[in-house]
Amino acid sequence: MRKGVEQSGAVRNSRSMSEQIERPGAAAWVPARADAGRLRAAAAECRGCELWHDATQVVFSAGPASAPLMLVGEQPGDREDLEGRPFVGPAGRLLADAVTEAGIDRKSLYVTNAVKHFRFEERGQRRIHKTPGVGHVVACHPWLEAEVAAVAPQVILCLGATAARSVLGRPASVTKERGRVLDAPAALGPGVKVLVTNHPSAVLRMRGEAGFDDALAGLVADLRLAASHVGE
Repeated sequence: MRKGVEQSGAVRNSRSMSEQIERPGAAAWVPARADAGRLRAAAAECRGCELWHDATQVVFSAGPASAPLMLVGEQPGDREDLEGRPFVGPAGRLLADAVTEAGIDRKSLYVTNAVKHFRFEERGQRRIHKTPGVGHVVACHPWLEAEVAAVAPQVILCLGATAARSVLGRPASVTKERGRVLDAPAALGPGVKVLVTNHPSAVLRMRGEAGFDDALAGLVADLRLAASHVGE
């Protein structure tokens, strides 16, 4: 029993040390006043945090460089890490269906993530998603600021709490923030509106349960709400 307690403590200490890794942040790798294409190319060299070391590649963004509506997720998943494009896995397919149901032209969306490399833990042959730490979100934030400056969206829809924290610059609860139209921080530019909804992966995990249809309908409604503020 004592051995088990000691091992548990060692695991806790290991995790604590992992979160204390110095992360210089992405600022040194972000080119000044760059367009989205140049940002995407430059991101491949980013060493702003340790996540690049185990990831297959950086996963930056997709969509037109002048999209009025920007969707910000959490981080790439396993499929995205392998293909190098955001939202191409199961959650991405659910998001694509929700976008279509909301009546939004997918070609009018700029899609990105708060963290650009896949954070995971290995379990046998599988790589299991691991939520980015606050340090990872902070380290990667210069990329998001540069993307917003380059694309100049009118509205940003945050998919999940990690994305909301990155965009708003503070802890955010999806439950409390949903349905509210917020002003983006000054660092993201004047007049940018921010809304928050559930991440598609959270909706996907409910598939087969009684609340799935309502959760999916809620995501569609939030997409429509965000789109309705474009052009105001």
